[in-house]
Amino acid sequence: MPRPLQVSFVVGASGPWRIDGITPVTGASLPPAERLRVVESFETPASIGGIWTLRGVTSNVRYTNEHELDALVERQQGLGRANATRAALIPIRKTEAWWALAQDQRRTILEEQSRHIGIGLEYLPAVARRLHHSRELDEPFDFLTWFEYAPEHSTAFEELVRRLRETSEWKYVDREVDIRLSRQ
Repeated sequence: MPRPLQVSFVVGASGPWRIDGITPVTGASLPPAERLRVVESFETPASIGGIWTLRGVTSNVRYTNEHELDALVERQQGLGRANATRAALIPIRKTEAWWALAQDQRRTILEEQSRHIGIGLEYLPAVARRLHHSRELDEPFDFLTWFEYAPEHSTAFEELVRRLRETSEWKYVDREVDIRLSRQ
C-alpha cells in the first residue's frame, strides 16, 4: 500500500486547471476563482499563494471488501493522463448522524443500499478518481473527491455524479460543492 499523501488544492489566479464553474449543490458555496493547482506534498503550500486552499490526505481504501478492492485495482487508471483535460473537485461534508453510525452501518448504507463502489466501478477506467480524507485535518469538508476524464467522457461523468447523488447515502451529505475544471 502506498504511503499517505497530503494533497492541497490551491485556488487563485494561477495553476494549470482553469475553473469553469463553482456550484453549490448542498449548503454554502466557495468563493469564486480563476485557476487551481494540485500540490502533492506534506509541505504547506504557503509560498504558492492563493485565495483559498482545501487539504486532504490519501488513505487506504475504506469500506471495500476483497472483491471490490481487486476490481478497483484492476480497472482504475492513474491521474494525469494526457487526454484527461476535464476534472471535477467535489468537496463533501457528511452530517453528524453519518459519523455517529458504526463503520459497518456506514458500509451498509454506502454499498449494500447505495451501491457507491459498484456504481463507481462502472465508469472506470474512463473516469479516474482519487479520494482525499479531510475530516481529521480540521478542514471544512470531510472528503475531497477528485475526478479526471477526457472530454468525450463528460456525459458518462455527469451520469456517474447524478446516480451517486440519487442514493440513500446522499441524505447524509449536508455540504457539497461541485467545482468543474479544464486544461489545455
